[in-house]
Amino acid sequence: MLRTALCGVLALFCTAAQAETVEVKLLNRSDSGAMVFDPALVTLQPGDSVRFVPTHKSHNAATIDGLIPPGATPFKGPISEEITVPFSVPGVYGIKCSPHYAMGMVMVVRVGPPAAVPDAALPPDIPARAKERLLPLLEQAGR
Repeated sequence: MLRTALCGVLALFCTAAQAETVEVKLLNRSDSGAMVFDPALVTLQPGDSVRFVPTHKSHNAATIDGLIPPGATPFKGPISEEITVPFSVPGVYGIKCSPHYAMGMVMVVRVGPPAAVPDAALPPDIPARAKERLLPLLEQAGR
């Protein structure tokens, strides 16, 4: 009897961790410039998701080749369609809008604790404008 009551009390106070979903908008323009993700840096816990919402046509979200943690699965969303992507592997993910990558439309998703990404680890074929936006975001993700 006491055991059953104790289990009931513990069940009231113990709650399972709920995975969260963060919304990121893909915009033609915002206060931070043209062709942007808003927000440009998202911090998650393993198991959380990001819902990528193209608020204007011609946008998508895709991982940047060579800028995801080992063991993580790359993804590429369809153009002009909302997608929700779960992130389970800790580390730093570079995300791009495929059509606007050369224009610097990038963001960073950090999963878990701060993780530094040295400049030398960046893929060599990142367009200049994308690299210009990525470097400060990667620095923030490492803090």
